[in-house]
Amino acid sequence: MISSNSAGLLMDSGEIVGTDGSSIGKVGQVYLDNETGALTWVTVKTGWFGSNESFVPLDDATLDGSTVTVPYDKAKVKDAPHHAVDAELSPDEEQDLYAYYGLAASGGAADAQYGTASTGDLVTEAAVADTAASDSAVSDTAVSDTAVAPVANGSGDGYITRSEEQLRVGTRQVETGRARLKKFVVTEQQTVTVPVSHDEVTLVREPIAEGAVTDAVIGDDVIEVVLTEDQVVVDKQAVAVEKIKLDTETVTEQQQVTEAVRKEQVELDTDGVTAAGTTGVRSDAADHSDAASSLTDKAKGLADKAKNAVK
Repeated sequence: MISSNSAGLLMDSGEIVGTDGSSIGKVGQVYLDNETGALTWVTVKTGWFGSNESFVPLDDATLDGSTVTVPYDKAKVKDAPHHAVDAELSPDEEQDLYAYYGLAASGGAADAQYGTASTGDLVTEAAVADTAASDSAVSDTAVSDTAVAPVANGSGDGYITRSEEQLRVGTRQVETGRARLKKFVVTEQQTVTVPVSHDEVTLVREPIAEGAVTDAVIGDDVIEVVLTEDQVVVDKQAVAVEKIKLDTETVTEQQQVTEAVRKEQVELDTDGVTAAGTTGVRSDAADHSDAASSLTDKAKGLADKAKNAVK
């Protein structure tokens, strides 16, 4: 059984691990047994970005640092009966969960069938913080409605402890999305101007000087000249032109959090005895004294009016 002193650690950074060593999810809520104060249940956040919470019993769980190992796999936990979180487990709900996990109900759950005990209470961060500050065991409920009973010995040494909820606000990183850098191929038309050349035939006539040729023969003759031209040849080559990468930048902004908190107030009832040093505490005797003084003033006013009427 995991000690109730570990409730704060589990709520801050607890992680649930299954039988195969794989992570099932983060701890969401922690529940205590009303009678024994022992940790009995935790909720584990499953689904996309921890959108769902499933109940897991701690009867056979072990704690190593902030890691809780339970004898179940992720599928078993994920398919567990879902009940409302941020609220106490009713006896029927706890019985339903024990039956699903094949466990015998705890003493508190068994007694709850006969109305002699209640089921596990939810532990809030405020309750855990108050408990850690006083170095005492975690309270049976998230915010106790009772106080330490004073010891009345006639010397005024009795006292009560006043408690209040305090906000403990922190942050945690969650995945909000993903950015991907992809490349793909597109085809476009590209036009390039290239100079080309070719041979053309022209007739060139040169007169022959008289007597330069002595063996002239009249007849047919043929000569050939090779003509050439440039033809465009296209080739393609892949060339790296640019490097692109993804980078992230952390932007910090201010966000306001508003939450209702409760605190205890002390009321002094003196039962007609005048008390000293009651600054900031409402006294019933003082209220009665003020009322009596007000009635006396009104009576004096009526008497004065009667005297004036007689005159």
